[in-house]
Amino acid sequence: MATAELRLSPTGVWASGSILQSWHTLFTPTEAASIVAATAVSHTTILRLSLDYPQREELASCACTLALQCATKHPQSCALSALTLCEKDHIAFEAACQIATEAAAGGMTHSQLFTIACYVELQGYTLHAFKLVSLAMSHLHLAHNQDTHPAISDVLWVCALSHSLGKNELAVLIPLVVKSAHIAMVLSDILCARLHGDCTWPGRHPRPPKLWKAHVH
Repeated sequence: MATAELRLSPTGVWASGSILQSWHTLFTPTEAASIVAATAVSHTTILRLSLDYPQREELASCACTLALQCATKHPQSCALSALTLCEKDHIAFEAACQIATEAAAGGMTHSQLFTIACYVELQGYTLHAFKLVSLAMSHLHLAHNQDTHPAISDVLWVCALSHSLGKNELAVLIPLVVKSAHIAMVLSDILCARLHGDCTWPGRHPRPPKLWKAHVH
């Protein structure tokens, strides 16, 4: 995590760190997390300021601290940005996951939670992803005639994720799916996949990567 004060000598580095630390007086949480912090740790900034390794690490630490503060203030728009900025810092990434999980009961939509969970799972934090998708399912309701709803691919990805974790997780998830998705075709796909032990959940891609790539790059 970031120190209280930057101990970096070059003026450009000091200025960058100062901006990161006083972001709340200059930017909204969304601006700070998605633009300011990302710019501060970008390859272009590193080259422009000729940063050595300790300086890069200190600036990255400041950016992580900023991102977590923004995610705490406005998780709906900042949680995913915080996760991408903190992905190389295990402790900070865990903290960002916890912020997203705690915010799930608030104003987070099922779409936001599915996208965050997909990114978390991509980084190898499958149990955190499972917690997030379980919460997302409680925000979702698909009526019997919504068989083309975009969230169907999310539901099937959730089932594939649960299946990959084991029988206990799948046993927890299936009742949530049955309660949230009242679509015969979807429930039939899940039942067939479950009976045949097929973790690919045939007929649909478990999670189109385009749904999270836009947030990462």
